[in-house]
Amino acid sequence: MTTEILVIGLGNVLMQDEGVGVRAVEALEGMYEIPDNVIVMDGGTTGTELLEPMRDVKHLIVTDSVNTGDPEGTLIRLADKQVPAFFQTKISNHQLGLSDLLGILQLQGQSPQTVTIIGMVPYKLENSLGLSPETEGRVLKMLDMLVEEIETRGVNLKKREQPVAGFWSQHAQNGCLPCV
Repeated sequence: MTTEILVIGLGNVLMQDEGVGVRAVEALEGMYEIPDNVIVMDGGTTGTELLEPMRDVKHLIVTDSVNTGDPEGTLIRLADKQVPAFFQTKISNHQLGLSDLLGILQLQGQSPQTVTIIGMVPYKLENSLGLSPETEGRVLKMLDMLVEEIETRGVNLKKREQPVAGFWSQHAQNGCLPCV
């Protein structure tokens, strides 16, 4: 069965703004009711584990921090034919894994029909749980771009009456790591 839309947030939440992709998908799930034809995943820093979920997806949307040389806080959207050019210059810490996965899927004839990357140039990349205040202030704009991207694919998202705080945002606000 083909997944209609797969949204993956990439990033290392222990490296401050490097976790913005994860936090963007967390905000999506917390603020919107997600219909059955949309799957939202925290991809974290995983690699080949994402191969199966990405197989035969109709629309793949990835959120991540990106290093484009643009000013900090710049939001970018790359789609379809722009995505291979994205891989010519390393602008994401997760790029190698993502480009490899897309290459494998292409060789197997199981590529997503469309691929979109929504990214943000980070302000700070330090060993710290939680986004910098500047990046926190940009997450909602990144979320708006993500919602718009999903809705251009024919899915109307409904805002939750009562937003739900996500795991990482709760722990970042408390300044603590999750207990095991």
